[in-house]
Amino acid sequence: MGSKELLELLNEAIAREMQVAIQYMWQHVTVKGKKGAAVKDELKKIAITEMVHAEDIAERLTYLGGTPTTKPSPINVGNNVDEMIEQDIKDEKGAIELYSKIIEIAQKENDHTTAQLFKKILADEEEHLDFFTSLKEE
Repeated sequence: MGSKELLELLNEAIAREMQVAIQYMWQHVTVKGKKGAAVKDELKKIAITEMVHAEDIAERLTYLGGTPTTKPSPINVGNNVDEMIEQDIKDEKGAIELYSKIIEIAQKENDHTTAQLFKKILADEEEHLDFFTSLKEE
């Protein structure tokens, strides 16, 4: 039901969500030091949110006639808190760019449900970016 372009973008979004779910969970597990202690629990919460996003997108992709990918995008955990935060900011900015594009294409295709789903996910990603950028400022 969805265009080939939209289905491919949804799979890209799934791969990205799986990537950051794993990445943030491993950061939660491996982060050290005072700074790490301050972010540990939030990383776990964000990881779980990202996995829910992956599931929601996969369900939508399946409904539209696509097959969800099982391969995450490349995972980069980082070796210390600063590296982790830098990578997480980069990944959240990438998600915001991708999801804005998906919303635009879905709207052009009159797929209001996909557009609405990604507007909701986009709001979460903006919150995540705000969290990570605020950590960098400290």
